[in-house]
Amino acid sequence: QVQLVESGGGLVQPGESLRLSCAASGSIFHINAMGWYRQAPGKERELVAVIRSGITNYADSVKGRFTISRDNAKNTLYLQMNSLKPEDTAVYYCNADIRGSSYYSHDYWGQGTQVTVSS
Repeated sequence: QVQLVESGGGLVQPGESLRLSCAASGSIFHINAMGWYRQAPGKERELVAVIRSGITNYADSVKGRFTISRDNAKNTLYLQMNSLKPEDTAVYYCNADIRGSSYYSHDYWGQGTQVTVSS
């Protein structure tokens, strides 16, 4: 019923910026929370940032550099990434906790978008 489509990944040099987008579509009654995760080669997937009821939380490694936001009218999630470092290189995944027609919410994932920070 719900699909998450990500965009905005790419190759950038250290210190540059990227803005990731995640558009949610389908049967959506309410989005409880949305977040960004990332997974580098050989490492576990980790939480980067999450937004719930307007409150944001960030991993210590990105705090002060990344900003998560939502456009509620478009059901779109953003991640503004500034001052990118090589260690930010990973596949970034959009995640959403969404309630549809029932009282129960369900966890959805995007397909992932590659972010590579290299000189």
